[in-house]
Amino acid sequence: MRNSLLILTLALTSTLFGQVTYHADVAPIIHNACTECHRGGEIGPMPFTSYEEVAAYGPFIEYVTSIGYMPPWTPDADFSHFVGERVLSAEEIETISAWVDAEMPEGDPADNPGIPDFPEGSQIGTPDLVYSMASEYTHGGDMTDQYQVFVIPTGFDEDVAVRALEVRPGNGSIAHHAILGLDISGTAENLDAQDPDLGYESFGDFGFDAYENFFGGWVPGTQTVVYPEGIGRVLPAGSDLLVQMHYGPSPTEESDQTEVNVFFTEGPIEREVTTGIMGPWTLGEPFFIPPNEVKTFHGTYQIPTDLSFISIVPHCHLIGVEWEVYATSPNGQDTIPLISIPAWDFNWQGFFTFPYLTKIPAGYVVHGIATYDNTASNPFNPNDPPALVQYGDNTGDEMFFVFFDYVPYEEGDEDISLETPLLSSVTPLEQAVPSIKLQPNPASDRVQLLAHPSYVGAAWQLLDLGGRTVQTGTFRSANDRILVGELPEGVYMFQGPEGTQRLVIQH
Repeated sequence: MRNSLLILTLALTSTLFGQVTYHADVAPIIHNACTECHRGGEIGPMPFTSYEEVAAYGPFIEYVTSIGYMPPWTPDADFSHFVGERVLSAEEIETISAWVDAEMPEGDPADNPGIPDFPEGSQIGTPDLVYSMASEYTHGGDMTDQYQVFVIPTGFDEDVAVRALEVRPGNGSIAHHAILGLDISGTAENLDAQDPDLGYESFGDFGFDAYENFFGGWVPGTQTVVYPEGIGRVLPAGSDLLVQMHYGPSPTEESDQTEVNVFFTEGPIEREVTTGIMGPWTLGEPFFIPPNEVKTFHGTYQIPTDLSFISIVPHCHLIGVEWEVYATSPNGQDTIPLISIPAWDFNWQGFFTFPYLTKIPAGYVVHGIATYDNTASNPFNPNDPPALVQYGDNTGDEMFFVFFDYVPYEEGDEDISLETPLLSSVTPLEQAVPSIKLQPNPASDRVQLLAHPSYVGAAWQLLDLGGRTVQTGTFRSANDRILVGELPEGVYMFQGPEGTQRLVIQH
C-alpha cells in the first residue's frame, strides 16, 4: 500500500507541478526544517543555504529524512503534539526522494522563496533585563562533550515575577542545549570557586539539590515559552541563576558567552508556574540496571487537584532507549497521552510545550515508563563489556526523571494557546494569519485539529480526490479531533475557514 501511495503522490506532484526541482519544491522544505541549525555559526556541521550546499549532501539528506533521524524531533507525533514540532510530512519526504532520484535538478532560482529571516538578539521582543556569563568560556577542540554550570547572581533585593526567560547562546556551533536552575543557598557559588575554569563541571544536573532544578531550558529550534497573562515564575530575592550549558564536540577551540533575556510580567501573577518531578523515588523498586539486561521502570505521580500542564521533559542518560508518559483516570477508563519517545537520543533532549494548556483532573495518575538497554547490542552503552549501572550525575550513570510545568486549573484553560506571542514591549512584527494544523499527517485512525480559538463553530469538510464529501463537521474547540480509521487509505482534501489542505491517510 505504501508503494501505491508513493506512486500516487509522485503522479500528483508531476501532474500538478511538473518536474520536482530544488528551488520550487525542495528549498521550502530545507529552509523550514533544516536551515535554522544548518547555517553559519549554528550547530549543524554543514550549511544548507544554497542549491550547491544542499545538492552536495542530497543522497545523505534523503537517507536521514527517510528514516526519521532528521530533522531532530524525538517525540512520536502520532501520540501527542507540541509547539514547534519538526516533523516532515510523508509528502515532503517523498519530494526530497523524488528530487534525488531525478539527479537533483536545480530549476529556476526565481521559484526559490528565499531563506527565512532568522531572529537575532531575541525571538519575542525587547527584554527588560539581560544576564550574561561573566566572561567567555573556551571549549577545547578535543572532540569531547562538556557540561559546564555558570553561576549568575540575579541581584534582586525582593522577589521578581517573570513572564519569560529566553536563553541566547553566544556560539551556536558548539551550544547543544541549556538547562536553567536557581540556587539560594550559595552552594553553586562555592562549587564555582573550587573550579579554576569559569563555572564548574557537572553532568546531568547542577551537582547538588538546588532550590529549583528545572527553571527552564533551551535546545536548538525550541521556541521560548511566554506564559499567558496572569501566569509566571518568580526569581527569589538574592538568588543565583544557574545556566548549565552542554557544549558539543568540536575539532577546534571555540568560545561562548551565553545570555539570558528576562521579561517581567506586566501585572501581578495570579498563578505561579510550578515544576512537578517524577523521580526514581516513585518507582517502588531500587533503581539499577544489571549488565546484559534490558530493564523497564514505571514511575507514578498522583494529581491532587485539577492542574493545567504547560510542558513536559523526560530525562535519562546513554542507555535509555524509550519513554512513554500518560495520565489515567481513577477508574482506568480515560487515558491522556502526554509524550512518547520511542527512540531516546541523549544528544537530542528537548523541552516540550503543549500547544494549549492541558488539563489533568484531580485523582488522575501520571505514569512514566522508561526502558534501558544495558547490553552489548546497545551502541550507546558507555561500558564495554556492560557493567552495573546505577543512579548518578555522571553521563555513564543513569537517571529517571520526568519534569512537568503546571499551574492550578481554571475553566477555559483548554483554549489558552501556548504558541509563543510577540511581547507587547516592542512593535509587533507582521504576524501570519491564524493557522489550522492537521496532526498527525499522514494519519491512521484520528486527526487532531489545532485551530485558532476564533474558529470554534466554523464548518469543515473532508473530500476525496474525486471531490466527494466523506466527512463534515464544525470546530467544537480549538483542539478538536476527527476519526478517519474507517476511511480507505489515500490522499484527501481538508477544507476549513482557511482553504484546502492535503491529508494523507495510511493504515
